[in-house]
Amino acid sequence: MTKIITLVRKELIDAARDKRSVMAGLYYAIGTPLIMCGLFMVLIGQLTSPEDLKITMVNQASAPDLVRYLDNRGISHGDGANSDNAKVSAIRLEISPEYPQQMAQAERAELTLIADNSDEKLQKSIRRLERELQNYSSEMASLRLIARGIDPSVVQPLKVQVQDESTADSRGGMILGIAIFTMIYAVFISGMNLAIDTSAGERERNSLALLLSHPITTRELVISKILAVAVFAMLGLALILGVSKIAYSLVPWQQLGFSINLTPEFIGLMLIIGLPVALMAASLQIFVSFMAKTFKEAQSYLTIVLFVPLALSMAASYNIAPDALQWLPVSGQQQALMAFIKGKEIPMLQLLASSVGTLVIALIMALGLERMLKSEKVVFGL
Repeated sequence: MTKIITLVRKELIDAARDKRSVMAGLYYAIGTPLIMCGLFMVLIGQLTSPEDLKITMVNQASAPDLVRYLDNRGISHGDGANSDNAKVSAIRLEISPEYPQQMAQAERAELTLIADNSDEKLQKSIRRLERELQNYSSEMASLRLIARGIDPSVVQPLKVQVQDESTADSRGGMILGIAIFTMIYAVFISGMNLAIDTSAGERERNSLALLLSHPITTRELVISKILAVAVFAMLGLALILGVSKIAYSLVPWQQLGFSINLTPEFIGLMLIIGLPVALMAASLQIFVSFMAKTFKEAQSYLTIVLFVPLALSMAASYNIAPDALQWLPVSGQQQALMAFIKGKEIPMLQLLASSVGTLVIALIMALGLERMLKSEKVVFGL
């Protein structure tokens, strides 16, 4: 045990000497919550205070009431003479010349909406204009019925009342899923550079063979390397939790009707659940790095390998994962964390199964490493 502690201390001291490389992994843990908070603030601003929408209206003089209705809702006409012409959307609303007569005779008045629906930047504005036109149409229909002495509710046989049983926390499920996804991914990113440096990098510096010439076993060396990388992974997790707790409290979530609060209980649970994930990430990254011949090759391999936990975590974040994934590593732990922060019951059986599976993968990788380091081809990179 003393040898393992000494070896772990040696790996951490080596990592501390190359601050730029190792800190690159921790920058993710510090910067990601800040970037996400900035994006969420912009998104909330757009959702709660939509910008004025300028479109091209043709024959607008024929429908003054409709134009006034849209203008009151931030949708107005823009043309070449307008100084804000650059902000005019490529949406064209053509009002039929027969519009006044059709409205006067209580007939269906014709409007033509022309826009490129495949343009992603326009889709939101198109939906907004369609929604407002539909609302105007409903109001006109009600007025026509009232003018004929008919209660407008006659044409609305259903009166649906929705009772929302969600809580302020559960309504933020999508946002919470993304936040937890970044936290779990920090475990993989934070220790990646150290994993490469302590394996492929150490072999390139010819210090691996020298280290193995000391009176230590291969198992002790493997355990020490995994623990050192896991320490950095947990450090990254602790950093992102601390920064997220401060940064997310600055976002005005209440404007969207929910709140995000990283409680001490959640932080503690996240650290406990993150520990087996950190061990698996460390053993996996070191194993893959030793399979590479050079430092750069190890970086390329790990970039591909990290796609697997990334895909599992994203599937759980966006609620597109099949039920079977809740039993697998990463996605199972993430779904348990999402249930906890939403105030729901934690699926303990699935969490236990996914955690045990995570530790089993870590053990298999460690045994593979131990066997791998007994080969001269791996030690000397032949």
